[in-house]
Amino acid sequence: MANLDPAAQPFVDALNETFPPIGTDISGTDPADADKVRRFLAENPMPRPEEPTPVGSVADRTIPGPAGEIPVRVYRPEGGGTPPIVVYFHGGGWTICDLDTHDENCRAMTANAGVVTMSVDYRLAPEHRYPAAADDAYAATVWAAAHADELGGDASRLVVAGDSAGGNLAAVTALRSRDSGGPPLVHQILIYPVTDVGQDTESYHENATGYFLSAAHMRWYWGCYLGSRDGTGPYASPLRAINLGGLPSATVLTAECDPLRDEGNAYAERLRAAGVAVTNHTYAGMFHGFYGMAGLLDQATAAQQAVVDALRAL
Repeated sequence: MANLDPAAQPFVDALNETFPPIGTDISGTDPADADKVRRFLAENPMPRPEEPTPVGSVADRTIPGPAGEIPVRVYRPEGGGTPPIVVYFHGGGWTICDLDTHDENCRAMTANAGVVTMSVDYRLAPEHRYPAAADDAYAATVWAAAHADELGGDASRLVVAGDSAGGNLAAVTALRSRDSGGPPLVHQILIYPVTDVGQDTESYHENATGYFLSAAHMRWYWGCYLGSRDGTGPYASPLRAINLGGLPSATVLTAECDPLRDEGNAYAERLRAAGVAVTNHTYAGMFHGFYGMAGLLDQATAAQQAVVDALRAL
């Protein structure tokens, strides 16, 4: 097993104690099981800062999607100018979480990097299985490019970003945009992304239990997302894309004590081999979910700074 950073141990212990026991007493993948998890999380919310990071403005709205309106939250930084636009997809195994759970991450990125951030509340599984989330993610990105003036940002500096399942959606959106002649993207930020349905890497076995996100959790998430559908195509498992050339530059962040570590790093290597400029950081002793703990964990602060540096370089 990987060695968890002692500073991270109290956070992992708390998460292990409070997170729903997915894969044990919650093992089905129908909507009733997902509702049980969501109710549990609503009654036992993850800690959030008492004072959220201030930004210039925050506005909730909806935009057109392939199956109806998609709720989004638009964060604008202080000051003027026409900054880059980041389309952000939250994590949660395509099944849980929402705009509120990732509000502070988006606020911090907006304030510290000086970007416009549009956080996307895509349809969740298992009520809406693959490719619903991917379709919403791509549609939101197309909309952001076409309405950059309305968002107050620069359409020529359009970025996709996300964590975990949201990192999967960001990678998939970059692939779809390249393949479909969609809006040109200048960067993709993939924070411990899900990139392959195989779930059989060394890190999956090494970090199967004990570090918050478990292999059982991931089996449940994939089951909710796919149902009986095939997950080996590139728009579900981007690591399996035959060609990764012509994609935007990437920042890929992974955590040592995470089942997803190896597939995230493998995707970074595949991108680099295809001629894509990649910055890849693996944070020693960190766990899945650490990114949102800036100010509490030094490596979380460093990870958020890596994202800020990538965005400011645009």
